[in-house]
Amino acid sequence: MSAASKADSGPARAPADPASAPARLVTGSIPRHLVGQTLPMIVGVAAIMSIGLVDAYFVGQLGPDALAAISFIFPISVALASLGVGLMVGINSVVARALGEGDAHKAARRANFGIAFACTAGLVMGLGLFLLLDPVFALMNASPETLPLITTYMQPFALGFPMQIAIMGFNGVLRGQGEARKTSLVSITYAAANWVLDPILITGAFGFEGLGIVGAAYATVIGWALGVGVAVLLVRRAAIPLDLSLVVKGRMLDPAKAILRVGLPASFSNAINPFGLAVLTALVALEGEAAVAGFGAAGRLQSFATVPLLGLSASIGAIVGQNWGARQFGRAREAAMLAGGFCIAWGLFIAVGMVTAGDWFADLFTDDPPVIAEFKTYLKIAAWGYAGFGLLIVGNGIMNAIDKAGYALVQSIGRVFVVMLPVAWLLQGAWGSEAVYFAELAANVFGGVSAIGLVWYLFKRRQAREAQRTGR
Repeated sequence: MSAASKADSGPARAPADPASAPARLVTGSIPRHLVGQTLPMIVGVAAIMSIGLVDAYFVGQLGPDALAAISFIFPISVALASLGVGLMVGINSVVARALGEGDAHKAARRANFGIAFACTAGLVMGLGLFLLLDPVFALMNASPETLPLITTYMQPFALGFPMQIAIMGFNGVLRGQGEARKTSLVSITYAAANWVLDPILITGAFGFEGLGIVGAAYATVIGWALGVGVAVLLVRRAAIPLDLSLVVKGRMLDPAKAILRVGLPASFSNAINPFGLAVLTALVALEGEAAVAGFGAAGRLQSFATVPLLGLSASIGAIVGQNWGARQFGRAREAAMLAGGFCIAWGLFIAVGMVTAGDWFADLFTDDPPVIAEFKTYLKIAAWGYAGFGLLIVGNGIMNAIDKAGYALVQSIGRVFVVMLPVAWLLQGAWGSEAVYFAELAANVFGGVSAIGLVWYLFKRRQAREAQRTGR
């Protein structure tokens, strides 16, 4: 055992043992594990994505100004959630690898530290968001008509935001154990609350007068509160115990370093992409409100269409991480190859469907002809990058799982700052809003190709080191 592992093990009394917290993914069929872990994740991710679609539908009934406000809010909320996702990925990675190594006590220490850290980070992020609302959206070129609507929504959203990050901390612990079904149940809980509350609180129903756009924020916050409650119950019933006293027993530096070594790069990597989306939204805003509304609505539909890819990226970390920790590198490589093949097949399939049915999808969101035109144009260009997007996010999940989050961060920086933003800026003068849509396509193609190259290189290098170690 390394010095870090010894320090991380804390006091002699262990609240869990390898028998009670097994690495369930290091044996058995890899394709079966991929299906078994990914299907619940797809359901959970679809539930989360449906929140944005349901919000957009009911807010769209309030008029184009409200829909434009949601379009400005969307990239910021995604960027903040991405920071939480990075933290969840860090917890997932260290828990999965510790279980793969057969050290259940280290997994328990890191899991409980991760939950405590997520709650603290959520409080800091929520307060910062509340204090910086006006300058952030002013920088995004929000119009004077839209800014009051944005502020009305974001104030309760910011105050409730710490609960979303807490949920991600709990889910990181569940994911690392391979508890995909429990993770999915948490997501379904707070999504279902939004499904029920949105029509009541936004437009009004059952004799209750709607609150307008702020009703969407209240529905989201109530859903988060319910999600936290369910997450606590499920973690308490999992193999790794919920015992926050482990946070203060023994040394805290080692679990903190282990989580942050993955979590910080993963957080920035996840936040960079929405940052690029926020800048693209600001560029689209120069083309008018119709372009912003069409771009935002089509982006929400894209998020839903890529749910299987997002579900796969959420599940791949536990499978690769546990096998990597157990030194089952061939199994980890098999999982990566199968996942990449699915990304290409699904990405091309949905691109054909979205382009073909663009008119029908546009009619679901609005009846405004200029908005419909922008919606369709976006799909015709950007949809062909979905396969690359899938390879990008699954590749990121693999690199995070094997403690190589820095590579994923460099990749994300290059995708946004070397490809996406320069292409949009250089072409916008001649192409208008189409330049922004093409920039997104170019960025996703770059992301897919670079993900394949990086994952291949990291596995090849590990294979060579293992051969040198074993003398084979």
